[in-house]
Amino acid sequence: MKNNKNLNTTYMFDAAPHGASSVLTIVDPRWILFIRVATVGSLSKVAALLDMPQSMVSRNIAMLESQCGERLFHRTGRGVVLTEFGEQLLPCISSLLADAEGLADDIRNLRGKPVGEVVVGMLPSAVSRYAGALFATVRAQMPGVRLHLIEGASAQLEEQLHDGRLDMALVLREDEMSIGEAYLLARVPLHLVGPATDPVLRNRDIPLGRLSGLPLVVPGRPHLLRARLDHLAVEHAMALCIAVEADSVHLQYEVVAAGGGYAIASVLPGSLDRRLTSSRIVDPMLERFVVLVESPRRPLTRASRAVRQLICSLAMPST
Repeated sequence: MKNNKNLNTTYMFDAAPHGASSVLTIVDPRWILFIRVATVGSLSKVAALLDMPQSMVSRNIAMLESQCGERLFHRTGRGVVLTEFGEQLLPCISSLLADAEGLADDIRNLRGKPVGEVVVGMLPSAVSRYAGALFATVRAQMPGVRLHLIEGASAQLEEQLHDGRLDMALVLREDEMSIGEAYLLARVPLHLVGPATDPVLRNRDIPLGRLSGLPLVVPGRPHLLRARLDHLAVEHAMALCIAVEADSVHLQYEVVAAGGGYAIASVLPGSLDRRLTSSRIVDPMLERFVVLVESPRRPLTRASRAVRQLICSLAMPST
């Protein structure tokens, strides 16, 4: 098949119905005209169908022939018929137009809908609450959105937010003043966690002062919780006895279950295994704040806004 020139998308007429100026055009409408002339076999009949001068139909077909470097139609006394070149081209153009129509339909269906990847970081304690529900709702309501979920400790997620590796993340704040512009999802009280049969934890609540002298399994400095505990010890004249430093909740729980002391953690109902139990710390009651933070280094897209709104709608009720 001879093809001496590149086919450009400049065109002289609108092959869409009159009044449909917002119709999405994927390919040069002159090829739509080519298909119509090939089907009808008459320039004048196509001109009448499109309500346009026959000279314009002829001019546009002539421009296609000039670009192709070959005649597309033989003119006869009764109309036009495809040349051998036109016959070879017809199925290719028909297939192209069918694909273009499908693409245009996809674009119309996606118009105004969120599309793209959204990377969300989650605390281990938030996974059971949010991950499944978020995935199921996005799949049902936002088919154009691809979720990428990452689990990590709060400090790790904060670092990834700062580096722009996450769009947003559920992280912890140790005090209300540090929430800032983040969206507050939940207020979670701190608990003293120990072995299941420990008499120290026989009551639902335990006063903060009772922690003085107990062997504690806590994160090492400069962890924010450790800094908070150091501040509370000075403020309330407590003697903190640090038995073991462990920087993840999972590690702390394993040490506690082995008899290494007591952990201080945010405990959701039903989240402890049967080896452990806990009492809420009171007088004063200590809270941590689960917040949704967005990365300042990634653009706020329609998809990320939609996912953010969905996470907020799934937020745990405040305790």
